[in-house]
Amino acid sequence: MGHYISITDEQKKEMLDAIGLSSLEELYDAAPSHLIKKNGLNIPHGMSELETLRTMEALAAKNKVFPTIFRGAGAYRHYIPAIVSAVATKETFVTAYTPYQSEISQGILQSIFEYQTMICQLTGMDVSNASVYDGATAAAEATAMCRERKRTKTLVSATAHPDVIAVMQTYCWAANAEIILIPEKDGLIDAGSLHDMLDETVACVYLAQPNYYGLIEDAPAIGQLTHEAGAKFIIGINPIAAACLKTPAESGADIAVGEGQPLGMPLSFGGPYLGFMAATSAMMRKLPGRIVGETTDSEGNRAFVLTLQAREQHIRREKASSNICSNQALCATTAAVYMAAMGPEGIKNAAVQSLSKAHYMASKISEIAGFSLRYKGEFFHEFVTECPLDTEKLMSALEEKGILGGLPLSGGGILWCATEMNTKDEIDSLISVLREVKSK
Repeated sequence: MGHYISITDEQKKEMLDAIGLSSLEELYDAAPSHLIKKNGLNIPHGMSELETLRTMEALAAKNKVFPTIFRGAGAYRHYIPAIVSAVATKETFVTAYTPYQSEISQGILQSIFEYQTMICQLTGMDVSNASVYDGATAAAEATAMCRERKRTKTLVSATAHPDVIAVMQTYCWAANAEIILIPEKDGLIDAGSLHDMLDETVACVYLAQPNYYGLIEDAPAIGQLTHEAGAKFIIGINPIAAACLKTPAESGADIAVGEGQPLGMPLSFGGPYLGFMAATSAMMRKLPGRIVGETTDSEGNRAFVLTLQAREQHIRREKASSNICSNQALCATTAAVYMAAMGPEGIKNAAVQSLSKAHYMASKISEIAGFSLRYKGEFFHEFVTECPLDTEKLMSALEEKGILGGLPLSGGGILWCATEMNTKDEIDSLISVLREVKSK
């Protein structure tokens, strides 16, 4: 094993002399003395490579990876073609540093440009940025894009994902901007309540499509209502569902956002994930973060550049509408490779299979006494059932069979999910366990 060679005492003294100090402790004179730990840190002794390996393996063994999963709620298990990791983990992409000197980062810029292009094709929007940190961040950043001097209020459907709502609330609190939830009715946004809430102070309306309960909202109608009131319309989409639903553009969205994890990223115990953002041309200059554009160099060859990024995001940051100036480049590359490998028909096939299997599963669960669909609306690949049993005990029984069940909700409901990864046999096995637990 190698050893880290620290700087010598002579080198320390030389640097301290250069800044007019006599000791390292003097660097912290400005800090309150009660915050400075004087008796050293309680750090355990170092371990050998073998000991470290064994310790990490023991920690990893605490994780449980389920062979069968019927849970979504924002993170979804889809088939990832082998070519995705084969390309995305190439050293060229993995070691590429953030392109501050963008003109010499042509390869990574082109990969981002291809990603942006495919996000625009998926959403039907005019322009996409190079990605942000996750879907919740993308939704919150979209609300900031819409705020104006006299329009600062954000209306958010109560049927959106609770975590997305929480992040949006945090952003709005920091901006001293009001955010109000639009009530739900039968699992969908209440259009009547929205109509009454829209006034000249509303900057934007956010709608999840499909929503947290898996239901498909009437996005075009909500968009029309929003625009009639002079506000901007933001749709948060599931990118796989987008292959068989109306695109955000067709639904009248000004901004389309979402979590890109279903586009080739494994569940990975929660990350890293990817937030995608796309907008109309009219909103282009308000998009946060990076946008890669295509141009020609001095010799007329195709070239790529970072373009339309507000100076304030880097320098006068207190005046910026967004402080995001980086992007999830490796995750965006992964998504681009996934979309290229699957193609429009492949993604649509994944969507149709997910929809079909979810509907088969819903019909079978509903045949069991006490289990029934909580909502009557159309759904994509998630749905909520009532559960006559203690949901935690039911989940434990499923876990014993190697099945991660749906997500227990308040009021005794369960949010189930199926994707193309779930086989008919797996669904039938789930039904058998539910019947068995129900009969006890």
